[in-house]
This record gives sequence, C-alpha cells and structure tokens, in this order.
Amino acid sequence: MKITLVKSLIGRHPDHVKTAKSLNLNKIGDVTVQPDNAATKGKVAQIAYMIKVED
Repeated sequence: MKITLVKSLIGRHPDHVKTAKSLNLNKIGDVTVQPDNAATKGKVAQIAYMIKVED
C-alpha cells in the first residue's frame, strides 16, 4: 500500500497524530509504502480523512 499524507497534522487528535507518525508520515506530501495487512488497514481507517491510499 502506498500512503500519502495530504492534510496537516496540526490541531488533530493526539492519537491520530501518533498513528500518522507510526506510518512515518510527518508532513504534508510524505509518502510511505506499507504492507497490506490488518494492522496497516486499521491505522489507515483511523486517519483516512488525512491520507490518500493507493494499492
């Protein structure tokens, strides 16, 4: 899964910021490739409003 951060982390719920940082997404435009498993899908579901996901 290719995940891109498209919205800022400023002012977001602290748990959502931690989730984004656990995916190595720190600033707008950051891209990471993560394995397609249940743990990653759970993180993506939590912060779906801030990211763009490509399979």
